[in-house]
Amino acid sequence: MEHSDSYQAMLDAVQVFHDKHDFKNKGGEEMTYRMALMAEELGEIGACVTKGKPKEQLAEETADLFILLIGTAISADFDLKQAFWQKMDKIMQRESKMVNGRIRVSEFRK
Repeated sequence: MEHSDSYQAMLDAVQVFHDKHDFKNKGGEEMTYRMALMAEELGEIGACVTKGKPKEQLAEETADLFILLIGTAISADFDLKQAFWQKMDKIMQRESKMVNGRIRVSEFRK
């Protein structure tokens, strides 16, 4: 099945999913619940990595988290695309440091 690769198409698809299952009226857009679902998906991503699961399974679990993130933007009524670009602009200005042998890009406070 061919799909558009635009963010708007993904946003629309997640909105249709929310509408299909009436998330708004059945608790699916409640933030505490959504946070628990995102933590669950992040755990599944972690299990893929630590247990050496196939790349396809990692991709599927990552897509689950991405769908939840888009749905959170719908539920909380904010523009995720705008937030993404604002954050990218911000983090591109940051310095990086090596911390315990790994690169870290953060807002380091003195």
